[in-house]
Amino acid sequence: MNKGEWAEPITFETHKLGAYLTISSTAEAARVLLDYWPAKHGKALKRAKATCLAVLQGNGNPEIARKAFLTAAEEAGVLIRD
Repeated sequence: MNKGEWAEPITFETHKLGAYLTISSTAEAARVLLDYWPAKHGKALKRAKATCLAVLQGNGNPEIARKAFLTAAEEAGVLIRD
């Protein structure tokens, strides 16, 4: 399976205050969005999930999935570490 590696990883704060997780691929992002995301609904979340799935099926660009993940994080109020 194509993991959809990203050129630049994303580090974000998890649901535990002060705990951070770094992800560097679309496969990791999809797992976070499906299993650990704090919001269960949202337009950006839905788009990020669909974009990640497309990449994992070989029909998308991993960097577009990365951008969709960032947009979903903004929508959910997830802190992204610079």
